[in-house]
Amino acid sequence: NQVGFTTDMGDARSTRYASDLAKGFDIPIIHVNADDAEACLSAVRLAMAYRDRFHQDVLIDLVGYRRHGHNEGDEPAYTQPNMYERIRALPTVRELYAQTLVAESVLTEEEAAKESAEAYQRLVDIQQQFKASMGKAGHRPEDPKRQPGAGLEVDTACSPEFIRALNDQLLAWPDGFQVHPKLKRQLDRRRDALGPEGGIEWAHAEALALASLLTEGVPVRLTGQDTERGTFSQRHLVLHDVATGESLAPIAHLPGALAPIELHNSPLSELATLGFEYGYSAAAPEALVLWEAQFGDFINGAQVIVDQFLAAGLSKWGLTTRLTLLLPHGYEGQGPEHSSARLERFLQLCAEGNIRVANPTTPGQYFHLLRRQARRNRQRPLIVMTPKSLLRLPQATSKLEDLTTGGWRPVIDDAWAAQQPDAITRLVFCTGKVYYDLLAEAEKMTTSRPAVVRLEQLYSFPWPEMRATLARYPNLTEIVWAQEEPRNMGAWTYLAPRFSEIAQERDLPVVYVGRPERASPAEGYPAAHAAEQSRIVREALESARRSAELPTMQTAGQADG
Repeated sequence: NQVGFTTDMGDARSTRYASDLAKGFDIPIIHVNADDAEACLSAVRLAMAYRDRFHQDVLIDLVGYRRHGHNEGDEPAYTQPNMYERIRALPTVRELYAQTLVAESVLTEEEAAKESAEAYQRLVDIQQQFKASMGKAGHRPEDPKRQPGAGLEVDTACSPEFIRALNDQLLAWPDGFQVHPKLKRQLDRRRDALGPEGGIEWAHAEALALASLLTEGVPVRLTGQDTERGTFSQRHLVLHDVATGESLAPIAHLPGALAPIELHNSPLSELATLGFEYGYSAAAPEALVLWEAQFGDFINGAQVIVDQFLAAGLSKWGLTTRLTLLLPHGYEGQGPEHSSARLERFLQLCAEGNIRVANPTTPGQYFHLLRRQARRNRQRPLIVMTPKSLLRLPQATSKLEDLTTGGWRPVIDDAWAAQQPDAITRLVFCTGKVYYDLLAEAEKMTTSRPAVVRLEQLYSFPWPEMRATLARYPNLTEIVWAQEEPRNMGAWTYLAPRFSEIAQERDLPVVYVGRPERASPAEGYPAAHAAEQSRIVREALESARRSAELPTMQTAGQADG
């Protein structure tokens, strides 16, 4: 609060004290001299007592100085000569406190010097022990036990009777509570979605997953800019009486709940809210903490939290959490600020089993993914590319049996192709929403139809499932990776070496189909988007082998410039 690296406080702020911003929020401020050890302790005790008594924020302004430069090898007198001339003339905090204790006859000068020397030696010994231990322990990066998908799988299916009971409870509200008529029709469809015709949508599956966890004693916290309703008006976990404005969250009042749920709309600061949720999840490992971006694109506002904490916390501090990020992602003609959650950035950060990355394509998959994340013993942050247009797409719905049987599937094979594996010569892999674009056109094909396989789990990479999928098709001549994102974005750069390794085992070429390299994630015009989307689908489903294949890494649609 006196100087930055080399920046004087007059350049760093417009206020007298670094703490003055807190005045705007009526937060008490305690100024204390950092040279006075006992005064600092008193300030901390006062602040803690205030917080415990009033349950409000309190701020300590510790007025101190940096005895050395920005680091011990830096020379601060280059930029603050007068300040450091005064600092070097001052005794250290230890010397000042020792003088106080000697003056009060608590210690003699000899005893103070002895304690200082002993404490210093303890630190030296610890440092030597630490240096000697470096390199002897720890996991190798390739150690499968360190992978976030390692270990025993958990059962995530629920009984039909249990799901039906939860559904009734989630759709119950007191007599006289007036739900908006249009919303009531939407919620009424959830009553029928558990029938033989199916029709369980994403938000419905999510509500059932979270409710099931509450009855199993798992606390849930869901926050984000519009999470109570949902950015796309899909969730509606919090209802509002159209006559009185009274709010009600049926999921917070489940008769069989053994744990609480917190639902909060958060401020428009991704950095602040994600930082808070990370801290909350670290302090509450038993809870499933979820943070949802309004659009996945906006995660860039919290990139520092992703880089410094989510991705690197395990490696740096041995600290990891279950924090789950829900990032709406998909190319639907809404432009470069509302299309991409920057999947490539998360995949670039994946190493040593630090996080999990998934892109589910059905509500049933999403149901199992959430329950799996909450119940697995091995904690890791989970990054989920969530849908937008799929939220209400009839083809992207699930049946009750999808929730009551099976579990999370890292790879989903093509059901049509699996019935005639010998006839398949081309395998098109994809992830996310583009699958439904590909499927719609593939179903129109009468000859040379390829298999379209979904990669639902991107990290950790599902090697066994991928190899098993390829093994089902003995007559393959080509593997295609199709994506909506530009070539320098999306999953391609992460997947290319992995696909190459798998393909080389069968001596198969790997073709990339997608947008060419771009500086911006998406087109700004719906017509341009539609044209690109159509081209990607057409090229991915073509039967003729293209020249763009690994290991040369040439790609269809490549445009360097």
